Amino acid sequence: MTTFTRIEENATPSMNVDISKRLSKINDNIYGGFTEHMGRCIYGGIYEPGNPLSDEHGYRTDVLSALRELDIPVIRYPGGNFVATYHWQDGVGPKENRPSRPELAWGAVETNEFGTDEFMHWLSVLSEGKEKRVEPYFAFNFGTGTMEEALAWVEYCNGTKDTYYANLRRKNGHPEPYNVKYWALGNEMWGPWQVGQMTANEYAHKATQWAKALKLLDPSLCLILCGQEGLSTWDWTVLSQCIKFVDMHSIHMYVASPNHPQNALAPLAAERAIEATAAMIDVARIENRVSPKVPQTTICFDEWNMWDPIRAPGEEGGEESYTLSDALGVAVWLNVFVRQSRWVGMANIAQTVNVISPLMTTKDGIMKQTTWWPLLLYSKYMRGYTIGVHVRGGAYDGETYPPWLQGTLAEGASWLDISACISESGTVTLAVVNVSETKDFETDMQGIGSDIEVFTVTGDNVKVVNTEGNEKVGVKESKWDGKGRFTFGKHSLTMMRWKTGENFTVFKREEKAVDMRTMVSTANDWS
Repeated sequence: MTTFTRIEENATPSMNVDISKRLSKINDNIYGGFTEHMGRCIYGGIYEPGNPLSDEHGYRTDVLSALRELDIPVIRYPGGNFVATYHWQDGVGPKENRPSRPELAWGAVETNEFGTDEFMHWLSVLSEGKEKRVEPYFAFNFGTGTMEEALAWVEYCNGTKDTYYANLRRKNGHPEPYNVKYWALGNEMWGPWQVGQMTANEYAHKATQWAKALKLLDPSLCLILCGQEGLSTWDWTVLSQCIKFVDMHSIHMYVASPNHPQNALAPLAAERAIEATAAMIDVARIENRVSPKVPQTTICFDEWNMWDPIRAPGEEGGEESYTLSDALGVAVWLNVFVRQSRWVGMANIAQTVNVISPLMTTKDGIMKQTTWWPLLLYSKYMRGYTIGVHVRGGAYDGETYPPWLQGTLAEGASWLDISACISESGTVTLAVVNVSETKDFETDMQGIGSDIEVFTVTGDNVKVVNTEGNEKVGVKESKWDGKGRFTFGKHSLTMMRWKTGENFTVFKREEKAVDMRTMVSTANDWS
């Protein structure tokens, strides 16, 4: 975690990295992705048959190569709002027999050319060369779908017995089960834009009944409850009624402001949402007498990003042009997830390609937006265990986005937004975002090593963007000997890495999904 003491603006800032404060494990799944049937994410993004850059399966090879750089651990599919009218059986079997359907979320026509089997095969190709595969994360249709349809999808994906849908998968050329672990119980069912919108009580009843049946079919499933932003009565209502039957609670948030630093600091609202949701989870478990033997319910932040829907309407494909300010905002987002690693079990940037994405495709290649570079650095280096950092410095205390955020920042928002971690081999990584548009901060540094690798993401100004053939924002690498003060340049992300020469072990609690067969017996263990 990071603590902050505000000092005079003209005083010299300082930060102290304390590797003895080894806190919670950072779940690799915070670097998850999201592919929805929306705009050019699937068709024209990851899948484009006939393009010279596509392989024999129609997968864009340049996209695959780029995504492998990010080492994505899990990808959510097929939505999103799209899933509220999606019927998975339309997207399996011979392609010539698959029906085209009206797509109600984004006003398109869904050909179903790309479905469950294609997604799983694409993941297997993406996973080539990795020690662990990229895990799938599927969302159930809670709008027009039925429990029977959901059970059939799980059986199709995970079934090993001589049963109808397991045999259908085999008939379609996939003899081995897919072993899909993560499943969302709908998407944003609270939203007025959603097909099948429900009240919180209606959703909680439906989610409970589905969860019971799904866990009976496959106790290994990790079921993810549909929350809102983590700050609402919806979140509390569904958690208080469903906590016994689910493993994670999903929250979504998008932020953006035309003004910097409001834009870059807006992800601090997500930190408050995580803290509020964590408190609700604790109270729900206590009130429902959930046994301490049942693993901690965690937060799945499965839609997050910088996004202004007016600037980039979803109905028009949601293609953003990201600035350096947005890149710094993404870095603050990722700092939040690292700082809150005790609670965040998964996070999925929306989306993986083209749609409000750090990666854009053209017919001739790809373009990495400004937001690609912080995502790459964090995914590559910010893994391990969160450690403590204390920063003393000046702060921003002006208007915020969202407006309520200002009232939650007792000492303002530190100009230097920070997180830090340590690997099991003893390598420390420190990430510092200087949000100030005008001021460099020469900073006293304590608790750091020597022979430090330094990675910097910055640009001429906060409005600079990357375009095809002219990527003005990237990563600059340098070295520092760790002596004296270090200057964090204005509007920049700086990532430092050094070795401590120490190895350490941390107690690792075994993680298991909630098993309906043991829930009743463990209820008596509560005290």
